[in-house]
Amino acid sequence: MSSTDCRSLAERYAQLAVDVTPRPGDRALRALDLLIASMAFLLTPVAGLIGLGVLLTSGRPVFYRGERVGRYGHVFTMRKFRTLRPNAEGRLGGTYGADLTARMPAETTPFSRFLRVSQLDELPQLWNVLRGDMSIVGPRPVRPVFFEQLVADIPAYWQRLVVRPGLTGFAQTRMGREEAWAEKLSHDLEWIADRSVGLYLRIVTRTVLRVVGQSFGGARRRRT
Repeated sequence: MSSTDCRSLAERYAQLAVDVTPRPGDRALRALDLLIASMAFLLTPVAGLIGLGVLLTSGRPVFYRGERVGRYGHVFTMRKFRTLRPNAEGRLGGTYGADLTARMPAETTPFSRFLRVSQLDELPQLWNVLRGDMSIVGPRPVRPVFFEQLVADIPAYWQRLVVRPGLTGFAQTRMGREEAWAEKLSHDLEWIADRSVGLYLRIVTRTVLRVVGQSFGGARRRRT
């Protein structure tokens, strides 16, 4: 890239992603996104109860809204039920990985910890899926500031922009939150290279089984 290019790193690498030819199978993956996201809206009563729970246990706002980098570098607003105490994002700053995990207990309530373990806090992101900001399966979206840092340190990071970010993916089914970004990237790139309907369905199945296992495991630990 030219040293005289005045665009940001995100903008320059986004152009590389735009130039990658989409695969014919991507249309089938998008159809699955729409099907699953539409069916999940049957859980609207559950979402209402979750919102009430957040309101009663930690007040307003009920939803967290944050900017994330999507496909082709498009920045969108990601939604989820708020699981951190008000203004926690300012206190946590730019921490992530093991440091973030260590600081999380002080920023969460018992109800919000349940939401995080069960991943029910992610339900509002189905709206992002319907809008086309996200997919059910794909690399997890990152904040613009993190993207700038990561693509500067790991040039291959731009390849995540070829597909929509997802609610779940290989990295989420295989690794923990504490793993390094570079380690997660290798799994994200595996999905991007091998993505197909069959692989999509396997990841969704693994995610459901993992969430159910974590939820019941957490319930057993709370009883003992």
